[in-house]
Amino acid sequence: MTENTADSTSGIAPDDAPLARPTVSVVGPGQGETIVLGTTRMRVLEDGSNTGHRLGVTESVLAPHTPGPPQHRHAQHDEGFYVLSGTVRFTVGDTDHDVSAGTFVLVPTGAPHTFANTTDEPAVMLSTFTPDLYVQYFRDLRDTIADGRAMTPRGTLDTMRRYATEPAADR
Repeated sequence: MTENTADSTSGIAPDDAPLARPTVSVVGPGQGETIVLGTTRMRVLEDGSNTGHRLGVTESVLAPHTPGPPQHRHAQHDEGFYVLSGTVRFTVGDTDHDVSAGTFVLVPTGAPHTFANTTDEPAVMLSTFTPDLYVQYFRDLRDTIADGRAMTPRGTLDTMRRYATEPAADR
């Protein structure tokens, strides 16, 4: 006779155990956590808490003439950017790409990159982070500003390093 118990080494539940149902996350217009960093307003659509930290998603509105961060590389996550409206300039190494609505840009781990809105119109983009690691980076920057401290280059660099991100050495 075989006992119907969970195998603690394989993680298999007994046949009669109820299956856990995943929770579906729905974030409607105007909902979600808002993070304001200078002239960029971000809305966190998924911070990783519903995906086992495999995926983070934000919507960012870049005001006209918003400079981007210094060109940098991520060592532990990929970033995807889907431009919803306006035009965003992505700089990858020495190459600029001015991309408009409907364009997707994937930045794999290790690729140097930055982005900016160089136009007179706002730009909106959806960003993905796999894994979700970088969502907390934006929260940390926001908290620095909220505490009355300036976003200095040194402070920003220290924060980036906590999230396996470094300035692109060749820039």
